[in-house]
Amino acid sequence: MPRRTATMLASLLMLIALLCAGALMPVPYAEMSPGPSYNTLGSHQGECVLQISGQKGCEEGTGGHLNMTTVRVTGSEYKMNLVEAVYGWLAHDDVVVPHSTLYPDDKTPDEVNQENAEEFTQSQESAKVAALRALGKKVASHVIVAVVQRDKPAQGRLHAGDVIKAADGTAVRGPEDVAKLITKHKPGEKVSFSLVPAKDAAAAERKNQEPTRQKTVTVTTAKAEDGRAIVGIQAGVDYTFPLKIDIKLADVGGPSAGLMFALGIVDRLSPGDLTGGKFIAGTGTIDEKGLVGPIGGIQMKTIGARKEGARYFLTPQENCKAAAADVPDGLTLVKVHTLDGALKALKQIRAGDTAALPKCAKG
Repeated sequence: MPRRTATMLASLLMLIALLCAGALMPVPYAEMSPGPSYNTLGSHQGECVLQISGQKGCEEGTGGHLNMTTVRVTGSEYKMNLVEAVYGWLAHDDVVVPHSTLYPDDKTPDEVNQENAEEFTQSQESAKVAALRALGKKVASHVIVAVVQRDKPAQGRLHAGDVIKAADGTAVRGPEDVAKLITKHKPGEKVSFSLVPAKDAAAAERKNQEPTRQKTVTVTTAKAEDGRAIVGIQAGVDYTFPLKIDIKLADVGGPSAGLMFALGIVDRLSPGDLTGGKFIAGTGTIDEKGLVGPIGGIQMKTIGARKEGARYFLTPQENCKAAAADVPDGLTLVKVHTLDGALKALKQIRAGDTAALPKCAKG
């Protein structure tokens, strides 16, 4: 073989090798794709998704669906290569995003998973409160000690789950009141808490009763880095429900199932059914007042829902523009902003009055 031809061939082979090596090199991206959806009225892995005291079984077989939707993401340790990233960018059903979008650099994978689990638990609590209040049922709320920080004055004096009734004789109505009353002091001064111990509060909750037994605990404040007086607690909110509701759904995280859980609870506790036999899916966070908030991965969720048979998709108002940019054929995007609005939309769907539905529009 002539030397020039051999040189060109060797150069070509080296170029091919470099291109192959570059294509297989890890890149700092992760992939999102449509995940499964779960019927909140049905069962998963042999258990009813919604388990409500006094009720047996689920409502599978009625034909109606109220499906919560999910997004599947690549694991924190998985390293995409360039070929996979390019394929994901070109694919219609997948989205490639910077790895740090899903797994921030300042958090470990375990911290991300823990946050997702906590958000999922909180979404369930908010869904229960919103649903029961929409049905006119009383749900009592309590300000509690959510976290006691290590090596701070409150350690050993206050405990997670303690119900805070007052601070320095002033009644507290929300977690923010606790912080305000503590920071009125100077570091080194004492704060007096009127509270119900956690064990007594838990015993009352098991009986669906208001916690009543109180005691007074005094804590000396310390100085925070910014000079504020602190005792080393984070306050939160807990609820006493008039009936027991358990949500059984493993391997799901984040807050985006709140709306669909709330609708499932309302359906299970109301006569008839909310769906009219229709396959309805949706997403959205929810707070205790029934306000529906935006979520991530909306287009992945609409694609996944339509693949499983959904005809209507309850879409948070703030996600409407993104969802409407690429709507799967046969799927109607219904704009919702509150639980009451979602219930009204379901009534219109049952009645066949779909022309009046608030729909997501492009732009």
